[in-house]
Amino acid sequence: MNIFILNIALAVAWAALTGDITLTGLAVGFALGSAALFVTKPLFPGCDRYFKRVWRWVKLGVLFLYELVVSSVQVVWDVLTPAHKARPGIISVPLEADDEMEILLVTNLISLTPGTLSLDVTEDRKTLYIHAMFADDPDAIRAQIRTGMARWVREAME
Repeated sequence: MNIFILNIALAVAWAALTGDITLTGLAVGFALGSAALFVTKPLFPGCDRYFKRVWRWVKLGVLFLYELVVSSVQVVWDVLTPAHKARPGIISVPLEADDEMEILLVTNLISLTPGTLSLDVTEDRKTLYIHAMFADDPDAIRAQIRTGMARWVREAME
């Protein structure tokens, strides 16, 4: 049985029962459905995998929001202060992801982060080219992407 579909059905049922068929009502129903499914985990084989995956997606979202705030502050600080520390450059980043969805998510998250922009992925899907606003240390940026965004996406997609 697909636990995610069951959780969606519980969310819709909650929204219908409360008469609050809005995004907020569905979100509350989804959270309550998740709690109910968590409590009844022994009844649903394979439920542990669902909750691990949900946790990884939540972790990806929170860590991305953290990166978003940190990079936004860095860009704003550079724009507002008289001494500009930006040293833009194009950097090649080796990719470990094989799945197209993983590559798509990594490139989009990088592009959404202020100060970086995904430019291209090679045809063999092994290298990503990015433009970075602060490209003083390309190796540090590669390591940050590999151990940060790319790893979080890979974990979420498992």
